Amino acid sequence: MIVNYDKLWGILKERNMKKTELIKKAKISTNAMAKLGKNEDVRVEILIKICKALDCKIDDIVEY
Repeated sequence: MIVNYDKLWGILKERNMKKTELIKKAKISTNAMAKLGKNEDVRVEILIKICKALDCKIDDIVEY
């Protein structure tokens, strides 16, 4: 399955939020962020943490 996180990067840009800020706010690892940056699969748990931190839904940050 091909996954794309461009929507996530768009949200971060709109909110003037850096990836490091999201890592801290969502309490995710730098490895998880690296996988997101490469459009690799990550656990749903990671996506849920990001959605809670950004107050959004999974389909707001992921395209497949």
